[in-house]
Amino acid sequence: MDDTSSINKLKKWRLILGQQADPEKQVELTEGQEGADGVLESLYDDEGDKKKGLGSSSPKINRWLGDIRKYFPKPIVQVMQKDAFERLNIEKMIFEPEFLESIEPDVSLVGTLLSLNKVMPERTKETARKVIRKVVEELEKKLTHPMREAITGSLNRAVRNRRPKLKEINWHKTIQANLKHYQKDLETIIPETLIGYGKRGQALRKVILLVDQSGSMVTSVVYASVFGAILASLKSIQTHIVVFDTAVVDLTDELHDPVELLFGTQLGGGTDINKAVAYAETLIQNPSDTILFLISDLFEGGNERDLVKRATAIRKGGSQFITLLALSDEGTPSYDKELAAKFASVDIPSFACTPDQFPDLMAAAIQKKDISKWVSTMNIL
Repeated sequence: MDDTSSINKLKKWRLILGQQADPEKQVELTEGQEGADGVLESLYDDEGDKKKGLGSSSPKINRWLGDIRKYFPKPIVQVMQKDAFERLNIEKMIFEPEFLESIEPDVSLVGTLLSLNKVMPERTKETARKVIRKVVEELEKKLTHPMREAITGSLNRAVRNRRPKLKEINWHKTIQANLKHYQKDLETIIPETLIGYGKRGQALRKVILLVDQSGSMVTSVVYASVFGAILASLKSIQTHIVVFDTAVVDLTDELHDPVELLFGTQLGGGTDINKAVAYAETLIQNPSDTILFLISDLFEGGNERDLVKRATAIRKGGSQFITLLALSDEGTPSYDKELAAKFASVDIPSFACTPDQFPDLMAAAIQKKDISKWVSTMNIL
């Protein structure tokens, strides 16, 4: 290892361990490294001089929020903001629009804003909407194309119209299916079977997003709302989104605007999954074309016995029933393993899914693949 590499490694460890690891300042830091060290020290030094820390001073925290964006990339900024909220208990400062405007928006912040929605002053709500809209637009920009591509392709493969009109013929599939009917003397194929796409403008699948809005599911609520809006923009998918705690609220009419949809949620409270599934059952008209996503950690506060009985009936009736323990990048949360096992015994898989994986999951569900096998191939827990 050369001297330069050793020095760089030493500086990294110095920044990780903080000022208390080098009280005599034997490790020389560059101007930029000293700046980064200062903002790290303000947040993470529990033993040092508290006057150097952030405390609960709004001006100090505003300057600190600006400094972390100066010295660290966006993903690290978001992690440090989250740590600041947890360590310094500065949720009350969100009520100040000026402070809110200085924060780097992310999904975690959206969850915090939504949880405070009911007690937030009106002067702050407009700023909160702008912050949430910025995050939602970034998510839509990232997720819309993969979702559209996955669904369009899977519907084309899953739905075959055997009596298509000329404009509905899938020529590639038709030629493949009729190669054995090639007429050598005529140098052409005489097709005996025409394969077409599903009719345009016709809903080919119904998707029901049944979303638990208890406090532990905040991030999943955000992603479910964004995906719901994307699905609703596709004519081939009829989309419903229903949120629940101990009450059930159908927010399908708000799918045109995911920000308004999110403000229609009521995060926290109890959980009655059975009541929510009972409502979803009323939305099912053609079971073979229905995909029901229950997005919940399965901690049931209602009647679990009736829930299992109802879910079993929906699955045996021909609808696809998939439980997402989380729809987020945060991994598998704590969940009711016994209820998940009961669901698994009646062919209702339960697993956590990241936003990046969800379009592929939708495609697999539309094509009526074995979702449990799909999960195993995707290395999902």
